[in-house]
Amino acid sequence: MNRTALFPLAVVATLSACAPLSIYYRPGTSVARMQEDQTRCEVQALQQAPVANRIRRDPPIFVPPRQYCDSVGNCWVRPGHWVPGEVYTVDVNSDLRARVENLCMAEKGYSPVNLPACPPEVKEKTPPGTTTVLPKLTETACVIRNKDGSWQIVAAQ
Repeated sequence: MNRTALFPLAVVATLSACAPLSIYYRPGTSVARMQEDQTRCEVQALQQAPVANRIRRDPPIFVPPRQYCDSVGNCWVRPGHWVPGEVYTVDVNSDLRARVENLCMAEKGYSPVNLPACPPEVKEKTPPGTTTVLPKLTETACVIRNKDGSWQIVAAQ
């Protein structure tokens, strides 16, 4: 792989380290259990609200005629024309599937939370680690994302 191809991957990795972490939260639950429950709810949601892709098209746009003139006064008109709308696909069940998943997780006692990335000074003071059990959250709770994709919740500062 050349350097040009690696650059977008490095940008994505850097930006994801700064992004908030969105998880389902139930204090005292192991991360493995939460992920297992989430997978089961995702499967249930997919069964109850399967992918239903529909093809859509943006409306066409009319570009009006335009007159052009050169420096000696010769003029011509470029005729108006239509630019077709873009074609795209949308899953009409994606919102319903997300609601079914959220309901399933709520029935298991979880609530969705978004944890901000920890500031650099907190990262420096925190020994490296991985969260294995969801701690009690404080107002200052934040998350440190590890290079291997795992994360560490820092709940008390």
